[in-house]
Amino acid sequence: MASVPSECSDLANRLKRGDAQALAELFSQHRERLWRMVSFRMDRRLAGRVDPDDVLQEAYLAAVQRLVHYASGAPASPFAWLRTVVLQTMVDVHRRHKGAQMRDVGREVAVSGYAYPQATSASLALQLAGQMTSPSQAAARAETLAAVEQAIGSMDPLDQEVLALRHFEELTNGEVAEVLGIQPKAASIRYVRAVRRLKEILSQTPGFSEGTDDAGRR
Repeated sequence: MASVPSECSDLANRLKRGDAQALAELFSQHRERLWRMVSFRMDRRLAGRVDPDDVLQEAYLAAVQRLVHYASGAPASPFAWLRTVVLQTMVDVHRRHKGAQMRDVGREVAVSGYAYPQATSASLALQLAGQMTSPSQAAARAETLAAVEQAIGSMDPLDQEVLALRHFEELTNGEVAEVLGIQPKAASIRYVRAVRRLKEILSQTPGFSEGTDDAGRR
């Protein structure tokens, strides 16, 4: 398990004392990356019905209520804790809007005993296909999207998740290790492997061969 970065210790100590201002600072500091996470993991069937900003607003209120539990919880960096609260809120929002049918276990991944929306091959493919900008690429986008989604779906689910955390949520390797409950070295190895596999996939997909190197730039 990755340790809490020393630079987070002051903020963590304030949160443990129930400092609401510390929570406000934490949320403001990471709002953009949390918004990106919600947008990326939001069930596409809810597009247009649920705004990521609304999810974040609800998550902030939930974090305020749960702040009292921060001190008694498992050791975690402030960001990792807040991210978990946001993920839990997003699951609640999904289930409210879609009811019982939303609980599709096949689309959730268990991390540290908690199941949250998986970074599916569809989500990854949509983000990657969004990089196609030329007229010829746009014309073939739907066909390419299906091909990329099928190819990414063949990857190990945990490798997909590492790729999503590093490349799309832009977490550091240490944050990925903490979120997944694995050693930093293991997280790094998995990321390198996932990027290598992704490059192989994109190199065989029309419209992506020229930009393959960008897939692993982070």
